[in-house]
Amino acid sequence: MRQDAASTIGMTTNRNPTIGRDAAIPAARKGLWPWLLIAAVLAAAVVQLRRQGRIWWCALGDANPWSSDVNGPHNSQHLFDPYTFTHVLHGVAFCGIVAWVFPRLPMLWKLCITIAVGYQGDSVVNSLGDILSCGIGFWIAWRLGFWRSVIFFLVTEGILLLWIRDDLLLNVVMLIYPIQAIKAWQSGA
Repeated sequence: MRQDAASTIGMTTNRNPTIGRDAAIPAARKGLWPWLLIAAVLAAAVVQLRRQGRIWWCALGDANPWSSDVNGPHNSQHLFDPYTFTHVLHGVAFCGIVAWVFPRLPMLWKLCITIAVGYQGDSVVNSLGDILSCGIGFWIAWRLGFWRSVIFFLVTEGILLLWIRDDLLLNVVMLIYPIQAIKAWQSGA
């Protein structure tokens, strides 16, 4: 009777308790591999940045994790700065691209691909903050879905344009084809 009740609600009774535990171990290890890969990529990024001569933290010695002045000497030296939000948008964009290219890949492996693309800021800590921000953007997009991610992307771009006179799309435009009028506007002239 007890076995029938368990099977009617989708449970199975198992007389050998080690079978269930052994079956769960590979699933736990599968979930661990993406996190180990992310840690390895972050460690490799730190090693490579240090080999390039990058400093660990702000050269001026300020211990604040946030730097708000995009034109000041602390920009890209601390854990986070206004460009952190563009790295969140990188994660949103990478989530869409990776989901489109690898539709059947589990989410954690998609996150690994996004993190492995990497980024190099001016200090080691800033680079790690940028990579973390990209991962957060990926997670946000994963949770929001396509259309809400598009809205989030556009709203964030608009806020950045008003706040720091720069955003991800302007970064790309100015990298590919610098426009003097945009450069003058960004500098406040």
